[in-house]
Amino acid sequence: MNNEEIEINILLNAIQLKYGYDFTQYADASLTRRIHKSLADSGYNRISEMITPLIHDKEFFNVFLNNLTVNVTEMFRDPPFFHNLREKVIPYLKTFPFIKVWSVGVATGEEVYSLAILLKEEGLYDKALIYATDFNDTVLEAAQKGIYPAQSIKTSTRNYQKSGGKHSFATYYHADYDSVIFDRALKKNIVFANHNLATDGVFGEMNLILCRNVLIYFNRELQDRVLKLFHDSLRTNGFLCLGTRETIDFSTVVDAFVPIKKRLRIFQKKRDQTQEISDEG
Repeated sequence: MNNEEIEINILLNAIQLKYGYDFTQYADASLTRRIHKSLADSGYNRISEMITPLIHDKEFFNVFLNNLTVNVTEMFRDPPFFHNLREKVIPYLKTFPFIKVWSVGVATGEEVYSLAILLKEEGLYDKALIYATDFNDTVLEAAQKGIYPAQSIKTSTRNYQKSGGKHSFATYYHADYDSVIFDRALKKNIVFANHNLATDGVFGEMNLILCRNVLIYFNRELQDRVLKLFHDSLRTNGFLCLGTRETIDFSTVVDAFVPIKKRLRIFQKKRDQTQEISDEG
């Protein structure tokens, strides 16, 4: 282990002891790259020099935390995914009198509002409860506000249309100078909460879990822990949606799922005996 690796380990241990965030099982290359970004922004010369301000200065830590996490997202990101969610998963969810959905790693909230719009258009929103979680309180606060730059709306509208949207996207927000504010009614059945995949437990009896483009930043051991967590959080025949660069193939729970749309990483938790839905590729 070289000097920099020692410094990173000490820094991560200090963060875990002080704030309870465990980054020790995040993918090494990605984590090191983001720590170096924080180092460059801070003006310090060595990683070890950041440890004291991280422990004693909460504002400095919050800036560091935002650098360490990836919060890049957009409304209806990856339209084919949302189109298949609408076509292949929603009809099954409509058979339930009430559904519970967990949107994991929501960052600034674009995905959870996309999901709320989709459920509303399919007549499911009023019988749904959506849990929107992230371990970063700063981005959770932004997600709760539902306010986004006006320049993002063109991309959002295009994504919405490609995903099978049924109305004018403009019906879901109003413009306010250089921002757009999403309809307050979309928040009615959303519960925003802090949840850390590395340390926290089951979020039980979900019909649908979305965790897209989060696992790619974890090492295999943490990925497997999280996939077990999702398995235990899903009811039988519930659905798990991952990012297109993520897989369950290596996981100890792989045999508990059947692919619904493997290319788009949509899976269903198996019944004990047989399955009602099969893979379409």
